[in-house]
Order: sequence, then structure tokens, then C-alpha cells
Amino acid sequence: MPQTSVVFSSILGPNCNRQVQPGMGERGGGASSGSRDLIFQEGRLISGSLEALMEHLVPTVDYYPDRTYIFTFLLSSRVFMPPHDLLARVGQICLEQRQQLEAGPEKAKLKSFSTKIVQLLKEWTEAFPYDFQDEKAMAELKAIAHRVTQCDEPSSTLMKPSPPQENGTVKKAIAQMIQSLLLSLAARSQLQELREKLRSPVVDKGPILKAKPPAAQKDILGVCSDPLVLAQQLTHVELERVSSIRPEDLMQIISHMDSLDNHRCRGDMTKTYSLEAYDNWFNCLSMLVATEVCRVVKKKHRTRMLEFFIDVARECFNIGNFNSMMAIISGMNLSPVARLKKTWSKVKTAKFDVLEHHMDPSSNFCNYRTALQGATQRSQTANSSREKIVIPVFNLFVKDIYFLHKIHTNHLPDGHINFKKFWEISRQIHEFMTWTQVECPFEKDKKIQSYLLTAPIYSEEALFIASFESEGPENHMEKDSWKALRTTLLNRA
Repeated sequence: MPQTSVVFSSILGPNCNRQVQPGMGERGGGASSGSRDLIFQEGRLISGSLEALMEHLVPTVDYYPDRTYIFTFLLSSRVFMPPHDLLARVGQICLEQRQQLEAGPEKAKLKSFSTKIVQLLKEWTEAFPYDFQDEKAMAELKAIAHRVTQCDEPSSTLMKPSPPQENGTVKKAIAQMIQSLLLSLAARSQLQELREKLRSPVVDKGPILKAKPPAAQKDILGVCSDPLVLAQQLTHVELERVSSIRPEDLMQIISHMDSLDNHRCRGDMTKTYSLEAYDNWFNCLSMLVATEVCRVVKKKHRTRMLEFFIDVARECFNIGNFNSMMAIISGMNLSPVARLKKTWSKVKTAKFDVLEHHMDPSSNFCNYRTALQGATQRSQTANSSREKIVIPVFNLFVKDIYFLHKIHTNHLPDGHINFKKFWEISRQIHEFMTWTQVECPFEKDKKIQSYLLTAPIYSEEALFIASFESEGPENHMEKDSWKALRTTLLNRA
């Protein structure tokens, strides 16, 4: 994997020089032995026990964790324990620290400590709100919040009374945090209900056709004949669907694969619905492209349809919408379309050859990864919203994440968690989430969108039938396939 091999050859080598750096891992407020059980390399945390990593997450009077660490640990910890268990342990650590403060000389800093705890919980609920769909996690959150609010007002004569406007600030922050969390959960619930109502066997598509539709039925060129406009509308669909994917959904891939490896069945796989829906969109777009080509009766019109989709794919590439581009190419490479040699002989294939070069699978899609890197750099220095668009080939992105997971172990020989691995996985997921949050700059065309999402598509069998009706079989294998299909049709009749 070109974009990560260089990174990991240096940071995951077997002979890396590991050392404990007390200054980097030191925590105020009475650091435990666990909190010192962290290994740093050149100032970067590379490993530690699960307990030490949990303690490193929790603030103290003189310490607050780096935001990148908060995101990375909260994301990766679910590989080892469910969020509600982590939250319970965080609450326990907070209680232990509070008791130390109350019994020690730093009681006056109790409110400062409480403010930091609330800030940590706020970052957690904002980054991973759906962790709190679980009743156990919500109960733990409320329990920690209750304990923290007890520190909101001074209870000792040794503590100077706060001005009236400062009293209750912690309570107010907690109330705002929980209100925002409940709104996020409500929106998620409504979205899930809507998806279930709209869900159909073909996902986001109209009925699957068994035979060619009437000639008068509208095709894609009758709805949109401008390749750039169609590419922009495809980008709209992509961004709408990919925006529903959460970081924890992507991490769920790792947890799920670990469960399969250990012959265990997890009951929380419903969380991957967003991933499945987005993956199904890719397949449906490929089948729509094949349907639009194969349904055309006249060779001249099929040629025009192929050239149109080649231009659409090229415009997708220019926009940075690599997922739609790959889906279109995949549709044109499906056997029922690829076998139409007489039609392809009339197509100006120079543009298509360039597209296939970009998506050449050799050297682990090296050409595509180079193009993706260029789009990423353009996005980082963009002056307009159009230049910010980066939509990677989703299947390849998922495979990259899983590849990182499989070639590097979760635990090192000394029992420590291999945190280097999770730094890199987190970095890639965070970059992906940045791309998903880009607002589409193109005006939405409801007519074109409706066609893309509801137009009937052929079944695989119907694609072959339409293909053979357009151009007859040319070899023994095709003749046998065509004979079998006609027999199936006669039996149905």
C-alpha cells in the first residue's frame, strides 16, 4: 500500500528504539504506576497497557490530553472494549482523582478539574455521539455528570466564593452538552427510520427488469445529455451518502473481522448499515450504466451511450469523484457490455484508455493512488469549494484500513497495545471524514437525481439477454450461455 508503506517501514520496524519518557507521559495530580507504563519514541506515544492508555485519556489538575490522542484512543478502544465499559472506567478514574483532591492540599483546584472532565466528555459526545445510543453508556455519562456537578459550588470555607456569574458554569456546560447529544441521537434515529421505510431489495433503485423496456421509455440521455452536469449530480449523491458514515462505522470493520477470526458473532453489526448502503450505491450505479448501454437497440445509439459515459467518468475524475468514476468504468467492463465488440469498434476509446490507466489495478492501484494524492493536495490548498472535493474509491479505502489492521498486531510481545498502528488507522479515517464533510457546491437537479436513484435496472440475466439480442454469440461458450438463457425464458413462458 504505497501511501502507508513508507510510514510503517519507519515506525513499525522490529528494531525501533523504544524508550520511556517520563516528561511526555507525566500527569499531574498523583500519577499512578499505570500512567507511567507508556512508551514514547521521539516524543510520540507508540505503546502502552490498556489501563495506562485509559489513564492517559483522563485529565488531571495539571494535564489535559491532546485532541488527536482523544480521537485516536476513543476510536481504537472499541477494538478492545465496548464504549460503555470505557466510560465506566473513566468515571472510576475521575472519582479516584476527585477523592485525592478533596483529601489533599489542592482542594481549591477541584472546580478546575471538573471543568476539564466536562470538556473531555463534550469532545467524546461530539466526536462519537452514537456511542451513547447504548443505555449503559448514557447511564454512565449521567453518573459522571452528577458527580462532577457536586464540585460546581464551593463546599469549604477554605475555598473563596466564586462571583455569581461563575456559579453553576459546570452545570450549564453539562446541560448544553447533553442537550446537543440528545439532538444528535434524535436526528440519527429519524434518519434510520427513514432508511428502513425506503429500504428495498435493490437498495436505492427501481424495479429490476427481466427484459427490455418499451423503446419509448426514457433513457439517461433523455434526462441529461451534458456529461459535466451528470458528473456533478453523481457527486451530489456520493456526498449525501458518504456523509452518513461515522468514524466508528469504519472501525467496526476491524471489530467485525476480529470476531469472524475468533468465530464469535457480534450483535451490534447493524451499525454497518451506512457502509452497506454506500457500497450498494456503487453496485447500483455500475448496473445502471450497463443497463443504459445494453437496453439500446441500435448500434449507433449504443456507441453514443458508451461515449457519453466515458465523458461522464472523465468529468468525475476532474471533480475528484473517484468512486463514481470507478463505478462507471466497472459498469462498462461488465461482461454483457464488454462483449459488444461491434459497438466498441465504433467508439473513440482514447479517453477510455486514459481512464482505465488511472484505475489500473497493477502495483496495488498505484496510478489511482497518485491521482488521489494529487486531489488531496489540491483540497488542502483549495480556494473554492469545488477544489475541496475528494471522494475516494470506497472499496479500496476499506481494504486499505483492513490491510493495516491485518499486517500489524494489536499487541506487542510485551503485552502492550501497539498504538503506532492505531495512530495510522486513525489518521486515515480522520482524513476520510474530512472529505465527507465537504458541502457539495453544485446545484441539485431533482429530475436527474430522481432518475439516478429510481430508474429500473436489469438483472444480470437480463443484461446478458439484451447483450446477445444486440450482438449474437461469437464463440462456443457464448453460444452455450445464450442457449441456456433461451431455455430459461421458454420454461418461464
